[in-house]
Amino acid sequence: MGNTFYFAWEAEVLRFVQALLGDFGVKLAELVTMFGEELILVGVLGFLYWSYDKKFGIFVGTNIITALVLNPMIKNVFLRRRPYLDVAGVECLRPIREGAELSDLAAQGYSFPSGHSTSAAAVYASLPFYRRRGWLVAIAIVLPLLVGLSRVCLGVHYPTDVLAGWLLGLFCVILMSFLQRKIKRRWILYAVITALSLIGCFYCTSEDYFTALGMMIGFFAGNLFEERFVRFEDDRRPLVMLVRFIGGVVIFLGLNAALKLPFPSDLLSSATPLSYAICVCRYAIVLFVDVALYPMLFKLLKKTK
Repeated sequence: MGNTFYFAWEAEVLRFVQALLGDFGVKLAELVTMFGEELILVGVLGFLYWSYDKKFGIFVGTNIITALVLNPMIKNVFLRRRPYLDVAGVECLRPIREGAELSDLAAQGYSFPSGHSTSAAAVYASLPFYRRRGWLVAIAIVLPLLVGLSRVCLGVHYPTDVLAGWLLGLFCVILMSFLQRKIKRRWILYAVITALSLIGCFYCTSEDYFTALGMMIGFFAGNLFEERFVRFEDDRRPLVMLVRFIGGVVIFLGLNAALKLPFPSDLLSSATPLSYAICVCRYAIVLFVDVALYPMLFKLLKKTK
């Protein structure tokens, strides 16, 4: 399954960096790579949306959600196998999905372009595009750079995967930032992006696409619902910000876990149309609840004071 292609220098780079890592280097790479993973990205987006500036959160969220869907759509065209499967002397030091076989590309995903690098570039580069601050520019450069390098160190991506991921993430930020400012009716923008993203249903066979598609549907639908029926207000009091943030993260993790309970684990891990449909529905529900329904509590608590 999949295609094998890489430059000779990429194999040399992979073997060289892994030989230098040592135990501390591996732990450091595992820590750094988390800044491109789902929980951290949800945390950044959630903090902006629930606690700091709702419009800022919507802006960043639209950019990152688009990048999350586009990345696996491209991956499923190139079908590039991960380097630890084909390059002698390269180990997988942190699998994408714990417990799944390393050779299971439906679970572990394909290699080109790097999803972590795309996500990191999309979320952190969005920050200075919305609010121009020198320290945000520094974050937008440093964190995607470190995340991309960590993916090479961990043996799960070639250097060209990382480079393509950075470029893809930046492309999504530039394009979606422009479109969000030009298209005033968000539902039109959301409808077009979702329609184009659904093309992946006809050829994508990796779980990351269906996860991202569910997140897109839930996020976009949640935004439109919140705008029409909820309209919560930002609250910059530190304690309120902290409570909102913690509550949103707990709901994301708890509801995601709860929605898995009715289904056998074998079904959820199977690469079948039914398992993919469940994945889309699960993430759509989780994002819709967190984006649209959870903020209803903000207004309710405000009225009870």
